Amino acid sequence: MDNRPREIVVISGKGGTGKTSISASLAYLSQDCIVADCDVDAADLYLLLKPISIERQDFYSGHIAEINQEKCAGCGICKDLCRFDAIKANNNAKFSVEPSSCEGCKVCVEFCPEKAIDFPERLCGEWMKSETRVGFMVHAKLGIAAENSGKLVALIRSEAKKLAQEKDKKLIIIDGPPGIGCPVIASITGATDVLVVTEPTLSGIHDLERVLSLANHFRIKPYICINKFDLNLDMSEKIESVAKELGAKVIGKIRYDKLVTKAQIEAKTIVESNIPSAQDIIDMWERLKVN
Repeated sequence: MDNRPREIVVISGKGGTGKTSISASLAYLSQDCIVADCDVDAADLYLLLKPISIERQDFYSGHIAEINQEKCAGCGICKDLCRFDAIKANNNAKFSVEPSSCEGCKVCVEFCPEKAIDFPERLCGEWMKSETRVGFMVHAKLGIAAENSGKLVALIRSEAKKLAQEKDKKLIIIDGPPGIGCPVIASITGATDVLVVTEPTLSGIHDLERVLSLANHFRIKPYICINKFDLNLDMSEKIESVAKELGAKVIGKIRYDKLVTKAQIEAKTIVESNIPSAQDIIDMWERLKVN
């Protein structure tokens, strides 16, 4: 018997579809899950759930060149070889590395005649375990210009699974990244379900097709939520047709609701606020639970 917790990953073909607001609402409705914010390049689930950190750890990924000023002879070979223009001359006739420009290729390290360049692991951010009003949450903060977000996403998911096992939780709700790139693949690989949030526009249909193709490739059960469906009913019907053709199920349609912004300003999930669209999400959650 498979005892793995159910993992519902909320994703979208692009940012700004309401993915995070819906993730927070589903977590609030569950009240018995682990929440993971895997949208690490633009993590903002914390704005709605107000996590209180109980554990913080640094996240290292890749390497960065660092010139030892005491050993540097000022020959400039490193600067000449650096194709990323990451090495700058100092006022003391020596050189140093601009961290945000260093790609960690190690060429300067290999060719420095004085062996003056170190190559430590790069500190790219931190990840946290926190408590929220809807349960435990695993999330991260990626450093400015830091990369390897796919690796961080995989780490966040792994820690969320460990926490689910430790707390005997049967459900993990993940706010995934937008798009179809490496971070998205890291967030859905091996998951049980994906909930794709889309909007009734031409670009929404195009993005939906790409995301569903990705989910089908990894053989993950896809569900679709049409956010602001009533802004273009014809386009919403087309989305339902596309979903059917690609083997996905439209499980929720959320109306356009001006009061969503007010709820966000008050740092509340949509379902905590007594606004019309809350019922649409509650209805979707009830269907999602039994599918």
